[in-house]
Amino acid sequence: MLLDSITAELELDKVLKSCFPKVYQQILCMAYYLAMHGGSLSHCEAWSKSHAHPFNKTLTSQRISEILQSLNIDGQQTFFSKWGESVLENDYLCYDITSVSSYGELNEYIKYGYNRDGDKLRQINLALLFGQKSQLPVYYHRLPGNISDVSTLHHFLKTFSYLELPKLHLVMDKGFYSQKNVDELLAAKDKFILAVPNRLKWVQHIIDETRDTIQNPESYRKLDGEILYVHTKLYPWGKERRRCYVHLYYNAHAAAEAIDSFTEELLTYKEELESGQMVSNHEDAYKTFFVIKETPVRGRKVFFNNETIQKYRNQYAGFYALLTNDIKDPVEALRVYRNKDTVEKCFDDLKNQLDMKRLRIHSAASMDGRLFVQFIALIFISALRKKMRDTGLIDKYTTRELLLEMETLTKVRYSGKYGHILTEVTKPQSHILESLGINLET
Repeated sequence: MLLDSITAELELDKVLKSCFPKVYQQILCMAYYLAMHGGSLSHCEAWSKSHAHPFNKTLTSQRISEILQSLNIDGQQTFFSKWGESVLENDYLCYDITSVSSYGELNEYIKYGYNRDGDKLRQINLALLFGQKSQLPVYYHRLPGNISDVSTLHHFLKTFSYLELPKLHLVMDKGFYSQKNVDELLAAKDKFILAVPNRLKWVQHIIDETRDTIQNPESYRKLDGEILYVHTKLYPWGKERRRCYVHLYYNAHAAAEAIDSFTEELLTYKEELESGQMVSNHEDAYKTFFVIKETPVRGRKVFFNNETIQKYRNQYAGFYALLTNDIKDPVEALRVYRNKDTVEKCFDDLKNQLDMKRLRIHSAASMDGRLFVQFIALIFISALRKKMRDTGLIDKYTTRELLLEMETLTKVRYSGKYGHILTEVTKPQSHILESLGINLET
């Protein structure tokens, strides 16, 4: 009943039917199962026999395999286009990437790369777009496991132009910064808020200009109890001098934490240099903070440039910067940027709530189908969590706990004219239904 109410409210069945008219009910059935239980879809057959769902019949394992392979890319992209139109309206869209480990072998997208879960397995990368205001996932894209974050944005922007969706307002962390990416965002006339690394010379120049004055009283701000000093600079970007703003922030208490974070970055850079798996966007850091020696016998040796590192820590720790072509107010820009953790919660749902830490699907076609169904299940989990947050139920239940609490409510069907009855509603179930505005009589 809970998932049916979300389906009706979001008109998700109508969007799916327009894209996959023959199997949209089966897709919803699988998504319901994943939202409620997660795990392998091979168990969906047994679940479908004893639960109410949109397909209203038993969905066999063989039929599930056939459907997963039939969910073609054209149908999926049509879905994203229509779904995006229905949920994208003046929203801030958080963009990020996660890795999903896989045991698959017959899939050209599964590669060894930087694994965010620390698994020693090959992986795919999954790029996800999530709405801050709607609290709903909007779009995902499957990427090869060895691709870096910064190089994904070009394809992403190209895809969105093909889908003819409204102009974007992207929120991204500094892993996506490059001059080329900013150029493309501005050329596409998309709005954005992007964290930029302190190691960039032009950012350091702005810090150097404002270091002595940023702690003046007029720069003092508070955000969620945190004391900040802020400075905003109009920053015409590139040869065409497109209007951008750089918001600079300084937090003296966060300086020690910033040093630790910088040290972690340095260790990552050193590992990239030693393994030979360099990231083009880190070239400046390699040159600035490391001494690299190549010898015929010992090969490559990588050493920290401690003098440069110490100088950087002394001058730039505690500062961080955002680049935007839209929000003039530094506090509002930072508030929007920090709300991007919604996409990280979404990744957590995908991997833990929906049990997708490791894929056990071998073929590319089946994997694409499974990812699509998983995305539909993610819409349900996200929509339900938003309702729970709005009604206060989130203080008592997780989304999975709430669904399990409702599972004992059973519909008993009778043949002929007698219809059906529901078993006794428990007090917690009654409270959940009342809070979510679901009427048992309808």
